[in-house]
Amino acid sequence: MSDTAARRPGRRAVRWVLLALAGLALATPALRAQTNLEDSRRRLEEIRRERQRLEEERQRLQGQVHDLNEELDNLERQRRSTNAIVNELDTQIGGLNSNLDRASSDLALAQDNLAEKRAVTARRLVEIYKRGQLYTFEVLVAAQSFGDLLSRYKYLYLQSRQDQALVADIEKLTRQVERRRREILDVRGQLDSRRTEREAELQRYGQLVQEGNQRLRETRRSARTTEQRLSDLDRDESRLNTLLADLEARARARAAPRATPGAAPAAGTLTTADIGKLDWPVEGPILKRYGPERLESGATIRHNGMYIGAVVGTAVKAVEAGTVELVQTLGTYGLAVIVAHGNGYRSLYMRLNEASVTVGQAITRGQVIGTVGGETTDEGPHLYFEIRGENGIALDPADWLKRRR
Repeated sequence: MSDTAARRPGRRAVRWVLLALAGLALATPALRAQTNLEDSRRRLEEIRRERQRLEEERQRLQGQVHDLNEELDNLERQRRSTNAIVNELDTQIGGLNSNLDRASSDLALAQDNLAEKRAVTARRLVEIYKRGQLYTFEVLVAAQSFGDLLSRYKYLYLQSRQDQALVADIEKLTRQVERRRREILDVRGQLDSRRTEREAELQRYGQLVQEGNQRLRETRRSARTTEQRLSDLDRDESRLNTLLADLEARARARAAPRATPGAAPAAGTLTTADIGKLDWPVEGPILKRYGPERLESGATIRHNGMYIGAVVGTAVKAVEAGTVELVQTLGTYGLAVIVAHGNGYRSLYMRLNEASVTVGQAITRGQVIGTVGGETTDEGPHLYFEIRGENGIALDPADWLKRRR
């Protein structure tokens, strides 16, 4: 064999060593990138589960009376979760880009190796073709001695093994090239998917920011509205309490000249014996009950009576006999009729559309005193009904009215 042929195996050995070192250098970052991708996928799933929980929590909040600040907090946490998802997708896109670069580098290296192996194979085929089909037989026959024959046989054997190894390398590199091409297609598919997800998450992030700002404006507007509403209610309640105190003072002043020293006070038409026995002033659902109510803005408002829903114009009846003390419009309470029952007890019928009684008129139990109004209020058409005791103390009407079946 020539010196050039003898040097080729040495150069190829050096090249394979360099390729092996390059492969080892690429393998360690690739392994780290794959590990980082798996960690990122796990974190992404955890963040998605947390955001799903937040979405379910928000749906639950929207189905009930809640503090708007709770919804704002929920939206903010969803925004942070979406931002974290975008960051994880960016991490995965970076990792997939690294994988794509590595796979592309491996593909180029494999293609170069394959091209080199095919070139060597092509030269070998040319050599084999030029030597002819009887080359092997001629080499063996031309041996000068048995030792020469063995040397020639060994040379032919090694050359055959080298050719087989070359063919095997070509097949292996061909499979490697196809594998790298499929890997590149898969990574590109994952990249497209992650980029699409990232774009969707960015849009979602923008929607959450926009919705959060809108809800914040609504919260501030609601807070101003609630503040004004509470101010109006406080003003009207104070006015009503003052009015009731004046009515009670006048009632006592009128009764004083007629009172006999040492005599028991006159019996009223409404006493504690009537608890749970009074007929309803109007039939309809209870829209709001006596006691505190938490508003969407987070503020708390206290109702001294109950809201009973009914169609506008429905007759309102007195729950007990008494004397009409007042027929007057009282701010947010609307048109009101106040009936005195003696001993400090009074029944109040408010948000009326019209009144059918006059001040000073004696009425009987069940008598129609007016009709339902309130159609312009937030609650819609309804009667606002209160029962007041001594010193104007508001009592729960539900305790006095008959239990519904």
